[in-house]
Amino acid sequence: MSHKTAKYITTTLPYVNDEPHIGHALEFVQADTLARYWRLRGEEVFFNIGTDEHGQKIAQKADEAGEDRQSYVDRYAERFNTLKAALHLSNDAFVRTSSAAHKAAAQEIWRRCDAKGDIYKKKYSGLYCVGCELFYKESELDDKQNCIIHKKPVEVVEEENYFFKLSNYQAQLAAYLQDETRTLPDWQRKWTLQFVEGGLDDLSISRHVSRMDWGVPVPGDEEHVMYVWFDALTNYISTLGWPSDPEGNFQKFWVDGETLQLAGKDQPRFQSIIFQAMLMAADLPNTDVIQYHGFINSGGHKMSKSLGNVISPYELVERYGTEATRYILLRHVHPTDDSDLTWEKMDEVYTANLVNGLGNLTARIMKMCETHLEPATFEPLNPAEIDAPHLLDFQKAMDHIWAKIQELDEIIAETEPFKLIKTDKVVAENILTNLRERLLHIGRLLAPCMPETSTAIREAVKANKKPENLFNRLES
Repeated sequence: MSHKTAKYITTTLPYVNDEPHIGHALEFVQADTLARYWRLRGEEVFFNIGTDEHGQKIAQKADEAGEDRQSYVDRYAERFNTLKAALHLSNDAFVRTSSAAHKAAAQEIWRRCDAKGDIYKKKYSGLYCVGCELFYKESELDDKQNCIIHKKPVEVVEEENYFFKLSNYQAQLAAYLQDETRTLPDWQRKWTLQFVEGGLDDLSISRHVSRMDWGVPVPGDEEHVMYVWFDALTNYISTLGWPSDPEGNFQKFWVDGETLQLAGKDQPRFQSIIFQAMLMAADLPNTDVIQYHGFINSGGHKMSKSLGNVISPYELVERYGTEATRYILLRHVHPTDDSDLTWEKMDEVYTANLVNGLGNLTARIMKMCETHLEPATFEPLNPAEIDAPHLLDFQKAMDHIWAKIQELDEIIAETEPFKLIKTDKVVAENILTNLRERLLHIGRLLAPCMPETSTAIREAVKANKKPENLFNRLES
């Protein structure tokens, strides 16, 4: 077998200060679909997810709950880890930033940046948002000095911290961001490039333990822990075994392979600026492609507990099942812009496109074939048939499949083979043979995005039998 380029794909790490939400599920399912697609094509794939477990917000939440910090993050990390079964994820790793291996990697990247002369210590005063765990310039806040993301006032913080010379990498970051193929969508690339060209301040990368003690210790200074982002961003390479690389995964997937990060639209400052500068300082390869997705709103409003419109991925799976949940996230959420989902809309698309659509089509075709055709022998799955004409645009890829489903519905409506079989058996059998082959192709196309549905359709075609209902009707 000829050598295939290894593929690495990672989601961002959810912060374990709350339950998993639909945005996490979106990113996980998108990444899983790509990982499955590449594997079907014969690529070697490393698919990473995990949890971000340090920082001030988590320390506060654990303290409020009267819980030991490690016990607190263990409990929430497990809630994210169980999404693997709920969403049928095929991830190869679940990295946790409180693990010993990750802490060692975070300390090593610190040492390398320090050896390069890119870390120094100074006293300063800054405007700090606890929610973002980030310092802001006054110009980045609203007119009431609130964080524009959390809509809450920032704190004035005065202390002595370590700083990373982010400003040293302004020219290199600008060059990285000028490449139109590496940061998607293009409006995110342009915004991030403009931010970099506007001038970069050095980044505070430690907190004194007297103010925040839940983090990775700074090498050589036990009075400081690492700023949560400097620690957490290292996960993308620590998960591969960097720096010791005992299994060769870092070399294979990060150095020699193709790397892709998926992230939310609020992440460019961290993923495309801070992390890429850290890699530059440590003399490590930059991420090949970073794609940013939009947010999921509900009923025209951002999801929030106070509005009572938060949608849990576990609730989706309970109501629609795993396969339909994957369908909704891939086809009815825009890959890069904000989208709006409500229970009413999801009920509607589930019934129309799955129960009455794909499910009914499969049942009709296979019932006719079971009655009127003999079983046939089919060639094994040819990976070349799993075409992805809109890779990274999940919505268009799903529309491509559903257009084929609609074509089969139209053929049945126009030719009525269930009637034709009585007057022209040969022609009717040819139509049914064609419908069966095309249904098999649809089943194959569904393999990366709806793997269990794909298997059910392909097995039904090969057995020449009508399957059990693919999608059950919703209870009123």
